[in-house]
Amino acid sequence: MNTTGSVSFELRNNLSELATLCDKMESVGRRLNLSRKCLFEMNLALDELFTNIISYGFQDRSEHLIRVHISADHNVLTVVLEDDGMAFNPVDRIPPEMPCTLDECKVGGLGIHLVKNLMDEVIYERRAGTNVLTLRKCIEKS
Repeated sequence: MNTTGSVSFELRNNLSELATLCDKMESVGRRLNLSRKCLFEMNLALDELFTNIISYGFQDRSEHLIRVHISADHNVLTVVLEDDGMAFNPVDRIPPEMPCTLDECKVGGLGIHLVKNLMDEVIYERRAGTNVLTLRKCIEKS
């Protein structure tokens, strides 16, 4: 993190970059003394979102960059993900009906529902052909 309490980096649209994303988040978590629970929940949300961006966001097989900005201000951790993929607003997704049994479960929607429940705030914007997803989580210190 720099002196303003933030870090920015870019990742390629490749699932192998998940390890880098997790490493960066772990590093921030250590610097901020985040609780294991807070760090786990943030990593889980980022894993889900990053995987979705790579799996569904691009119509071509070209390399794309996904920009990540992590900052902490007072007691709030903010992560912003930016990509040039197809417009997709996860905030507007209707929560899936929860099945009675695992066999009744339909594919899709549960990950976004999970992210929305793990974060204190999820904001989506489409700016100049770019998806901008902002996640905010109240910081729990260890």
